Amino acid sequence: MRISSNFDSGNIQVISATSPQDIQLSICKDNQSEFYQWFHFKLDTTAFVSHAITIKNLAKSAYPDGWQNYQAVASYDRQEWFRVESEFDGDNLVIQHTPEFPQVYYAYFAPYSYERHMDLLAWAQQSEHCKPCHLGETLDGRDMSLLVIGEPAEGKKSIWVTARQHPGETMAEWLVEGFLHRLLDEDDGLAKWLLDKAVFYVVPNMNPDGSARGHLRTNAKGVNLNREWQTPSIENSPEVYFVKQKMQEIGVDMFLDVHGDEALPYNFVAGCEGNPNYDERLEGLESSFKQALLTATPEFQDIYGYEKDKPGEGNLTVAANAIGHEFDCLSYTLEMPFKDNIELPDSVYGWSPIRCKQLGEDVMVAMRSIVDMLR
Repeated sequence: MRISSNFDSGNIQVISATSPQDIQLSICKDNQSEFYQWFHFKLDTTAFVSHAITIKNLAKSAYPDGWQNYQAVASYDRQEWFRVESEFDGDNLVIQHTPEFPQVYYAYFAPYSYERHMDLLAWAQQSEHCKPCHLGETLDGRDMSLLVIGEPAEGKKSIWVTARQHPGETMAEWLVEGFLHRLLDEDDGLAKWLLDKAVFYVVPNMNPDGSARGHLRTNAKGVNLNREWQTPSIENSPEVYFVKQKMQEIGVDMFLDVHGDEALPYNFVAGCEGNPNYDERLEGLESSFKQALLTATPEFQDIYGYEKDKPGEGNLTVAANAIGHEFDCLSYTLEMPFKDNIELPDSVYGWSPIRCKQLGEDVMVAMRSIVDMLR
């Protein structure tokens, strides 16, 4: 047997591997950080032999509740990721699996590689509606890339979509891929209609360094980008600094920041109720957006989610709050599960890239419902 993680987004440490039924592993912390939860590794072994893989020391992981009722994902071809039997005892996750091939990959959620990220950017630029924009470089020297979709003109709204501030939340970039595929579809009537009304500014990956390093939540320096939006800096959070700088140059009429939640098995949004400027207009926009998304897809719900902030107590270091307050605009955090949508369970795949991409397409329906009301 051989266990390795020396590849894009790989993360695991081998404690011992004496037999297929006694594989002991642990997850490495994000660099200069105490966060850990994301894992991604390859097992070279004998096919059709039962394996018991124990990932240890999870009681102190970033989100221990995220392991309850969680099923790991596995793949033979790195394209199709299916769920495998997993059980959590409060500190250890035991994956029980009999591989059908001698090499199998395991991960916390279906990975979205840096290569696929670059492929997405290269594909998108081929549309006449899309212009790639280089914002700057990350701490590791990777590109911070923005896609500008649509032709700016007087009266058009500016809609921003960002994903993967937390790099282990790969479902966010899967959603953006689906969103882009519909928005750039020449034959899609909704896409044409929206591009007559708005210009879209899309950052598919806010944290390319953390993504490649196999981090859960932070950039190369161990900084949680979604706590940097009040005072970002080139030294600690250039990713946020460059994006916010561009937002201030262009303006923001709507902002959607896409994430994944480790514990809650639902799709939901978190608004800006705690912001100092929150008023009836913003409340109405939030309500209209949510109602349209509820109508568009049963994958979305508005019963379970985060507790709403009390008036004036919103955390303005968080992206959605910071941008919603600064630009007095509709600003939402969209959350998806690492586990499954418990309201529409899928025992084979759970919440999956295909479902993420479909939700990305459905988000456009909700945007249609409010675009004329944004200002």
